[in-house]
Amino acid sequence: MMDTKLPLKYCLYARKSTESDERQAMSIGSQIKEMTTLAEREGLSIVEVKQESFSAKNSGFRPVFNEMLHGLRNGQFDAILTWAPDRLARNAGDLGSLVDLMDMNKLQHIRTYGQMFSNTPNEKFLLMILGSQAKLENDNRSINVKRGIRAKCEMGWRPGAAPIGYINRSFAGVKEIVLDEERAPIIKEMFERSGLLGQSGRTIKDWLDASDFKTKAGAQLSLSQIYRILTNPFYYGYFKYPEDGPLYKGLHTPIITKELYENVRARIDDIVPENKAAWGSKKFPFKHLFYCGSCGSRLTVEEHFKPLKDGTKRRHVYYRCTKSTKDPDCKEPSIKENGITEQILQMVDAGEFDDIEPTEKLFNEIEQYKRATSQLIKDYGIPTSERAHFKNYASYILKQGSLSEKDAFIRGLNVPLIVKDRRIYHY
Repeated sequence: MMDTKLPLKYCLYARKSTESDERQAMSIGSQIKEMTTLAEREGLSIVEVKQESFSAKNSGFRPVFNEMLHGLRNGQFDAILTWAPDRLARNAGDLGSLVDLMDMNKLQHIRTYGQMFSNTPNEKFLLMILGSQAKLENDNRSINVKRGIRAKCEMGWRPGAAPIGYINRSFAGVKEIVLDEERAPIIKEMFERSGLLGQSGRTIKDWLDASDFKTKAGAQLSLSQIYRILTNPFYYGYFKYPEDGPLYKGLHTPIITKELYENVRARIDDIVPENKAAWGSKKFPFKHLFYCGSCGSRLTVEEHFKPLKDGTKRRHVYYRCTKSTKDPDCKEPSIKENGITEQILQMVDAGEFDDIEPTEKLFNEIEQYKRATSQLIKDYGIPTSERAHFKNYASYILKQGSLSEKDAFIRGLNVPLIVKDRRIYHY
C-alpha cells in the first residue's frame, strides 16, 4: 500500500543569549546555516525559521520561543529543528512544556545536530536528562558567579558600571575604578551645597542645569538621580552590593569625607516628614514586569508631580525602558500607569489571554473570586462563562486591588508582556 503519512512540519529555532555564559555558543546565523544544510540533506520540511537573543534561564520569558509553542499547539508545526537541546530549554518550565506537547502528540519529533528525540518514553527521558543537565550547569554557574562577585567586593572593587563621577578603566588586563576628572569636582560641590549650605535637591538641580552639567550619556541629572548620588556611600569610599547587601570598603579614591556624607544624610533624613515614606521606598505595581519591545530591557517606573494653577500638584506615574540590556540609547517612549491598566483590561476583554496557562496561585484566586460572587452572578444574571469570570476578576483587581494584588495578577498571567510604541503585547 502507498504510504499516506504526511511529512513532519519543522520549525527551525535558533537562539543565542547575550549573557556572558553563552559567549562561546555558536552564532544564530551559523546555527541556521548548519541546520538548514542538515534539513536539505535529510529531506526535512522547514515551515518557518524563528530566532531570538534571549536567555533561557527563566521559564516563559522568551517571546519567540512562546510563539513556537503556540504554533505547535495549533498545528502550525509538529516538529522542531535546533542546534542542540540547550537551545530549547535551560529551565524546568520550558522543558516541561515541550514534554507535555509530546505527550499530547502535538510535538512529534525534535532534531538537533547530533541527536533525535521522538515521542517515546526513552527518548523523552533522555531529553529531560539533557535539559536538566543544562539547568544544573546554569545553577552551578550562578553560584560560582555570586561567589566571584562576593570575592571581588571583599577585595574592594564594586562590580558593574561606576557611578557618575568615576570611570571604569582597564589597563594591561587589570580593571579598576578611577576618578572622572571632569565630573568628580561637580559631585563634590553637590555634597557641599547640600551638607554645608543647606541647599535642597531642587536648588542643586537648578544649579546643575544652569551649569550645563551632563552625564556621560549626555543627559541632565533628574531629581531622583541627585538624591541617589547624595545617599550613595561610594563617594566617601564605601559601597553596598547589592543595594540591600553588606557595606564594603572600596579601593577607589573617595570624592568626599565620611563626615560630609553623614552631614548630608542627616539633613536629608531631617527634611523627610515622619508621615511621609522615605525617598526610594515607594512601591509601584508592574515595576520590572514588562519588557521593552525595542531592546529587550525591563521597564522601570518614575513618579512626577505637575504643579497646577490652584497650588496643588497632579501626580503622574510613567514606566520606561531601563536601557540595561543592549542599547543604552534606546528611544522607546514611556507609558503611563493608567495606560497599562486600560490596555490590560482591553486585552482581557478581547480574549487575548484566553489560551494562557496562569500560575496555580492566580488560578486559585480566580476560583475563589468566582465562588464568592456566584450568588450575585445568579441574582443579577451576569454572564457566567469562564471568560466572564476572568474578566470580572481582572477588572476588580486592576481597578480596586492593592499594589501587591495588581503585581501578583500580572505575574500570575505567566506570559511575557512587551511594550512597543506604548502598546502592550504578549507572546
